[in-house]
Amino acid sequence: MFIFPKVNIYAAETQDVVADGELNAELTGTTDERTNITDPGSSDSGDDLKKLNIANTVTVTYDNGNGTINGALRILITLTLIGLAPILIICLTSFTRIIIVLHFTRNALNTQTAPPNQVIIGLALFLTFFIMSPVINKVRLEAIEPLDRGEITQEAAFVNAMEPIREFMYAQTQTKDVQMFMEISKTEWTGNIDDIPNAVLVPSFMVSELRTAFIIGFLIYIPFIVIDMVVASTLMSMGMMMLPPTTISMPFKILLFVLADGWNLVIGNLVRTFY
Repeated sequence: MFIFPKVNIYAAETQDVVADGELNAELTGTTDERTNITDPGSSDSGDDLKKLNIANTVTVTYDNGNGTINGALRILITLTLIGLAPILIICLTSFTRIIIVLHFTRNALNTQTAPPNQVIIGLALFLTFFIMSPVINKVRLEAIEPLDRGEITQEAAFVNAMEPIREFMYAQTQTKDVQMFMEISKTEWTGNIDDIPNAVLVPSFMVSELRTAFIIGFLIYIPFIVIDMVVASTLMSMGMMMLPPTTISMPFKILLFVLADGWNLVIGNLVRTFY
């Protein structure tokens, strides 16, 4: 063990001590420079605030009320939106109907994992982007770009961004679903879209999407059920009780699906349901 006497080390050229709160030996830099130019909370205007040299702070700058935000806060908002992106895509877009219909199609073919989940999800995402592209462009023109130019506030940008999304959801939502949630929330509805809050429109839209997706899935199942029944009846008449009918019917399902250009029919008509 080594015992050293106490040694004071300074990062300044001199060790002058000035009384009354001025420069002292604990401050870094030379005695002619000081990291903290102005004490925190002493600024009287926006210009004084910009001159403060204080680290580890986040400043919201409005620039006379034009809605511009600080870069660090903008990054925080962007990361938050990225984290909420999966929920927004599922709840506010056509993704739910598309992914359910594709899932029913794969189950009707009885191909187990072909196409795999990654392919189905990727196809659903690109189809969602294709269907929602007019809405996305409208949000960009009416909300994002005006906010970046400082023409509107953040509150106005949120309202402008939700307007085209609400119009899309309302067009795909059945009236009885909206009435159900309005009655549950004990809110009167005059039949106007402006009177529907987002807390009612979003679940109403999702219920309508689930109903529509299951109806389409039922229609897709019908021809494949006929094939299963024909194959099962044939096997029973031949006395092949122990042979699973699905094993024999699957090649015929794939053949029928290919000959009818099934993917074109399913995806094409599915996309047309949104127009």
